[in-house]
Amino acid sequence: MSDDVSTVSPYLPSDVPEALMPARHKRAREKWDQELRGPLGLEGSTRGVPEAWFLGPKAENVDLLKELIMSAIDSHAEFRRGFHPDDPTHITSAMRASTGFQEGVARLRADVAELLDKLKLSAPFASMRYQGHMLWDQVLPATIGLFAGMLYNQNNVAAEASPVTTRLEIEVGNDLCRMLGYYVPPEGKAPKPGKPLPWGHITSGGTVANVEALWAARNLKFAAVSIRQAIREVPALSEAKGLEVPLWQGGMARLVELDTWTLLNLDIDAVAGLPRALTDLGIPPDMLTRMLGAYSVQNVGLINFYRSFMRDVQETPVFLAPATSHYSWPKAATLLGLGQNAVIIQRVDRDARLDLEHVESTLIDLLRRRVPVLATVAVIGSTEESAVDPLAGLLALRERSRAHGLNFAIHADAAWGGYFRCMLREAGSADEDVGVPTLAMSDYVQRQYAVLGKADSITVDPHKGGYIPYPAGALCYRNAAMRDAISLQAPVVFHSQAEPTVGIYGVEGSKPGSAAAAVWLAHRVIRPDRSGYGHILGQCMWTSKRLFCRLHTLDDTRFRVTMFNATPAERARRPDDELAAERAAIRQFVNADNVGLEARLGADPEAKRLFTSLGSDQVILAFSLNFRTPDGRMNTDLAKANAFNDRVFQYCSLIEPRADVSDLDLVLTSSRFEPRVYGHQFVDAFSRRLGVIPQAELGVDFLISTTMDPWTTETEGGDFLAVIEAALIRAAHRALDDLGHG
Repeated sequence: MSDDVSTVSPYLPSDVPEALMPARHKRAREKWDQELRGPLGLEGSTRGVPEAWFLGPKAENVDLLKELIMSAIDSHAEFRRGFHPDDPTHITSAMRASTGFQEGVARLRADVAELLDKLKLSAPFASMRYQGHMLWDQVLPATIGLFAGMLYNQNNVAAEASPVTTRLEIEVGNDLCRMLGYYVPPEGKAPKPGKPLPWGHITSGGTVANVEALWAARNLKFAAVSIRQAIREVPALSEAKGLEVPLWQGGMARLVELDTWTLLNLDIDAVAGLPRALTDLGIPPDMLTRMLGAYSVQNVGLINFYRSFMRDVQETPVFLAPATSHYSWPKAATLLGLGQNAVIIQRVDRDARLDLEHVESTLIDLLRRRVPVLATVAVIGSTEESAVDPLAGLLALRERSRAHGLNFAIHADAAWGGYFRCMLREAGSADEDVGVPTLAMSDYVQRQYAVLGKADSITVDPHKGGYIPYPAGALCYRNAAMRDAISLQAPVVFHSQAEPTVGIYGVEGSKPGSAAAAVWLAHRVIRPDRSGYGHILGQCMWTSKRLFCRLHTLDDTRFRVTMFNATPAERARRPDDELAAERAAIRQFVNADNVGLEARLGADPEAKRLFTSLGSDQVILAFSLNFRTPDGRMNTDLAKANAFNDRVFQYCSLIEPRADVSDLDLVLTSSRFEPRVYGHQFVDAFSRRLGVIPQAELGVDFLISTTMDPWTTETEGGDFLAVIEAALIRAAHRALDDLGHG
């Protein structure tokens, strides 16, 4: 068999990494990797309470932070001095005494002081008054890990530039996979037969992770078509003409004999495993990489790929995403050459969850027109409504679609909501629960998290629910072979699960090893289960529901709050007297302290059912304000209600730096329900609940509160939510005075 493929196509990868790495060096690196694996593994359970893991709203743990930061500096200085200690120094005592050195130090100190002073104008994330974006205090271990890793400035683009932090990233990837529901075999145990191994890695954020997920889905969608063409045209692949693949209708069929539409809808795992199947036929991996490179969409480009290999499929590929999806999805479509029109936005229901009926009708239409579907996105925690899409129903819908020959990847965008799965994971052992009560998610949400591990890929942001400094996003694959579809260096040269490199996968090139160190140390100290992160987020959920109760029952003569998430009586459209009775019951939750409320919920099942049903799927609350006219009636003008909410937002936001941020009583964020995005039915329904008359093409402004502080309801001064409520009332009154209402 000849390995000369130079005449096949001009679209060939430029290097073969196996040929660039001498076998001896490879064996040495594998040995080093094995030595690191044990000490750097992530296992065990959490010890301690959340108060030990944060700097604190008033920097209560500042001495601990100083101690650990200094230990990181001292350790790094020891590292520098210990590397060839006999080497000469340059910065001598004479140099430090020189005029130039002293001038440089003076300038450095002055500029640092100026920067530190300016940074005091930053958003006060650690304050209990900050209820805006998905940000709060950072956990101490992540801060220390980031700082310590930064001193070494490792680049995780290649293992030789980051021998330790690359291993940290691999361990973090495995831990995130476990947290999200993918099965990672324990150290030393073989994987389950027939079950693919997952794989995860750190990205700069959720946007990059989403782009990569769609990139992988696109390449895998066309991989079987390119392999069929290669087998047909390259003599060296003639032995693969008998290669068979499974069909959804049952049985097997020869790959080279299948039509293009069928190839576009094969099982993802079967497609991802095709390169391995070809090497099992005796084709060397490096040669196979070069051969298939001549036909892959990755190399040929989408336009040439359609012209050359898909003349029988005229429609370009699309993917589906809900109206609540992140702006990164149209960005991804643009970057991949698909165009923003490739994103088919799906309606959401009145809880801002993906409308499966709309998805099903869309898929039926796409199947009828034979439009390739790359993926469908399920949002596991939208960033404005905290809504969790019906992933279980979407998976079932895909099974029905497969029976008709239509297949697609399912991506779970859990950038915000991924860490909430920690609330459902049992801990190895945990300290006795003390302090602020925790609360589990609703039965509906738990059902979606139970099947999260069936999604083909998952985005999760440690720098959101993990309380870890930026940049720390992540992408996890259900099947590690999916990552090979986007590796420009060698898309089908196989790498082991524990291979000490991550830089050849994904969008980014250079990437900070300090980010991996931050996530690793945070997960080492605070395990992603009920004993650690689940405990923190459970307390936040308790606080969020208590805030919902306050806002829903807020009684003011000048304005009213309408929560986006309806109460049980509102959902059932009960008569006014029943709505009033429910409101009175919810008000009792406000008047009790944590101990009293927890005792009542434990003794009164009906009260517990009501309390747990309130609020969003997680800890973000969306709400709108509307004002009363001088005669006591509610305003019915949507434009005026929007102006009112916008003015309140101006009083509760940091749109631009202020001379003194301490005059901010409360920090919220805001958004708008746009009819062109959410649909008229959705927007009109919320408008009517707000008490205004819907207006064509005019959206509804709303405010957003995100509760990521686990201690807000239990401070030394009592329930701080009362302070937050009072601050909102003051801002609303100021806004009404400005606008001349009431």
